[in-house]
Amino acid sequence: MPDKNRKPIVGITQGDGNGIGYEVIIKSLADARMLDSFTPIIYGSSKIFGFYKKLIHNIENIDTYVISNAKEAKPKKVNIVNCLPDNVFVEPGKCTPDAAKGAISALKRALDDIKAGDTDVLVTAPICKKSLVDEGISGLGHMGFLKEEFKVDDVAMFMVSDQIRISTVTNHIPLREVPQAISIEKIVKKLRLMNESLKRDFDVIQPKIAVLGLNPHCDENGLLDFEEKEIILPAIKQASEEGILAFGPYSGDGFFGYGEYQRFDATLAMYHDQGLGPFKAISFEDGVNFTAGLPIVRTAPDHGASYDIAGRDEADPQSMMSAIYTAIDILRRREAYDRLKTSASFKSTQDILE
Repeated sequence: MPDKNRKPIVGITQGDGNGIGYEVIIKSLADARMLDSFTPIIYGSSKIFGFYKKLIHNIENIDTYVISNAKEAKPKKVNIVNCLPDNVFVEPGKCTPDAAKGAISALKRALDDIKAGDTDVLVTAPICKKSLVDEGISGLGHMGFLKEEFKVDDVAMFMVSDQIRISTVTNHIPLREVPQAISIEKIVKKLRLMNESLKRDFDVIQPKIAVLGLNPHCDENGLLDFEEKEIILPAIKQASEEGILAFGPYSGDGFFGYGEYQRFDATLAMYHDQGLGPFKAISFEDGVNFTAGLPIVRTAPDHGASYDIAGRDEADPQSMMSAIYTAIDILRRREAYDRLKTSASFKSTQDILE
């Protein structure tokens, strides 16, 4: 049984070394009180860490400790595992092949440790998706890579904050391809993932999930377009028959404009901007990208590499801080849920035997 009093070990990948990843990591860990709650391990480069630390103003001395593996991590210190060559070159604001290779090396090393049980959660700093694709990494980013790495059937991008939770059926595809990409099966699979995650990771006993339509005013005067009538409504019905409390479809403008999202535990959008546009308008500063459906806990800030401000000491660390604390909270809830479920199963078995 996990020790509830043990400080979790948080693996943090550097992401793209030319973006704002190091800046938000350093700013997040600059307050020594942060280390009272967890032990951080940065997977990246102590050289790049030092480069960005010099560019940030008003940062007190950070107590770093270079280690060769996660087992050597020291509490109360910012531990760093060097995953990049000593001659690594930093070019803030540029999407380069070397930065992509560094991001991949750091991620793979972090995954080795979390798979071995040497770290408890994974927090990933932003990457440049294009450079990763150029380096042969398919799946357009962390989520696709992790899905393949852990060989799971499906995952869901779950954008979460204290105000709102949103997932999407489709992610990084052109808008013109969305109608063909949605299906009853895909919607139901996402609803199953969301429903289970809300219970296990967010401590929601009976989750209520709103489902958005695809077309404008999808329910105006009771007239439904093809996708709503032939795909989205049947998916909601199937999910409901499985015991999932799914409702809709709702038209996105009024749903967010009138604050209807507040009546639900989460919302499923059909495509990226339909969900992430409202999410970032509501929770950009403290929003977190959580990947539901993985056997590990993985979170990330809700922003990208932000090359336009890289190396200028302008990045806000709030989303990274939220990503770290959200990962720890999910870990604790997941452990409690699994203990309770195991206990209930054991009791049920005992009742049968008696």
